[in-house]
Amino acid sequence: MALRVIGTGFGRTGTTSMRTALEILGFGPCHHFIALRDNPEHRHQWRKIATGAVPDWNQLFEGYASCVDWPSAHYWPQLIEAFPDARVILTWRSAESWWASFERTILKVVLADTETEESAPGSQLISLRVFGGLPADREHCMAVYEANVAAVKEQVPADRLLVHCLGDGWEPLCAHLRVPVPDIPYPSMNDADEFRRAALDGPPRPT
Repeated sequence: MALRVIGTGFGRTGTTSMRTALEILGFGPCHHFIALRDNPEHRHQWRKIATGAVPDWNQLFEGYASCVDWPSAHYWPQLIEAFPDARVILTWRSAESWWASFERTILKVVLADTETEESAPGSQLISLRVFGGLPADREHCMAVYEANVAAVKEQVPADRLLVHCLGDGWEPLCAHLRVPVPDIPYPSMNDADEFRRAALDGPPRPT
């Protein structure tokens, strides 16, 4: 199974809701950081990639029809070349809104992460590769966020890309993927309080 949808948006831009939406629409299973939590071998493979190993994308995404969120969102330039027929979705919110959510959730997990062979690749990938070792620097991280948005818009052809903002719902997504609009509400998943309970109050920790 080749990827049919590639998400390029950072974590905390509605990626958990998007994962659920894609699976409802028939583009599942959708790869998300959740895939790393309960699969030690998969986690180990991503750790090797985060530290410089050359990935086999077909092998890594075997069984998945789509991907969103980190860690895959960091590698979207390679993925859009590896899967040229996949549609691309940039989940988006303002940089200020994104930072406020990131700071309350993922940042706490990244700063608490320890570099062990068993841990998820959160520190290595998000802290070092995405944010250059400065994950707690607000202005720096917001600039990185905005640079990623600009790069996606510049590098992905407009007819292949959907910028999906928080609150956009089903209609633009279904039009982009050329599927009917479901007769159910668009998912609303993983708010900040829910994330903190899941990520900080007990194992396993996400990236």
